[in-house]
Amino acid sequence: MQAITVRDRDAGVGGLSLTDLPYPHAAENDVVVRVHAAGFTPGELDWPGTWSDRAGRDRTPSVPGHELSGVVAELGYGTTGLTVGQRVFGLADWARNGSLAEYTAMEARNLAPLPADVGHTVAAALPISGLTAWQGLFDHGRLTTGQTVLIHGAAGGVGSIAVQLAREAGARVIGTGRAAGRDTALGLGADTFVDLQNDRLEDIGEVDLVLDVLGGDILERSTALVRAGGTLVSIAVPPEIQPEKGRAVFFVVEPDRVRLADLIQRVRDGRLKLVVGDVRPLSEAPAAFARDGRRTPGKTIIQVAEN
Repeated sequence: MQAITVRDRDAGVGGLSLTDLPYPHAAENDVVVRVHAAGFTPGELDWPGTWSDRAGRDRTPSVPGHELSGVVAELGYGTTGLTVGQRVFGLADWARNGSLAEYTAMEARNLAPLPADVGHTVAAALPISGLTAWQGLFDHGRLTTGQTVLIHGAAGGVGSIAVQLAREAGARVIGTGRAAGRDTALGLGADTFVDLQNDRLEDIGEVDLVLDVLGGDILERSTALVRAGGTLVSIAVPPEIQPEKGRAVFFVVEPDRVRLADLIQRVRDGRLKLVVGDVRPLSEAPAAFARDGRRTPGKTIIQVAEN
């Protein structure tokens, strides 16, 4: 099968290449998925799991990408709850070969059924972004009705979903990002948009929750905006500065089949719109990682097979 692989950690994005790999083995409680569409996170080449297994052993050449949508091709021993030929989507394991391949072996519990009326390209944009948005807002951020939330990167993969979920929960939503993302964020339900290149972040006043996907200077400046009893949640880096009278949380998204099923139902109902940016073939995945100047709102998806 064909897959995108990395072999040299020092080479970074330049080390990504389209290669031939053996068909994957389905271990106990695994499934092999024929991948139709896949998502990736640009920074994942810096993640330890990209280069080593759970025991810390080198596993290169490794396949990046962790979001996928496709069809079950094979069941491992003891696997229940799924059937060969079933449409599924989900979150591939962090320390195993990922989704930028024609076939991926992964734990069955990390997959949810994909309804027939949702396309693979749309479904592949949901697992990491959707679960991160939900867990950041509600599991870690404890967002409730009537509160104010500041969502950085509001037109991006995580941010665009977080804006909609927060608005549905009855929160006041302030989105941030580049000027080009203003209309997207406001169209999804943000009450206000802050252009981080031209507007003063500090002018928005205090908020109950900050959901940060950017890190760096924006994360540090956002700390002072958290009101007493509020929370700063980051998925970029562990916050080095705590809010004066609040708390700071860093987390890594966790698989959740039940929540994925809930989120995909929201997509079907029209309550949740997934913003898909570029859709590119598997051969162009290295260029997509490199962000070769094609900046569009939403999530970049790699189409691996025809639907």
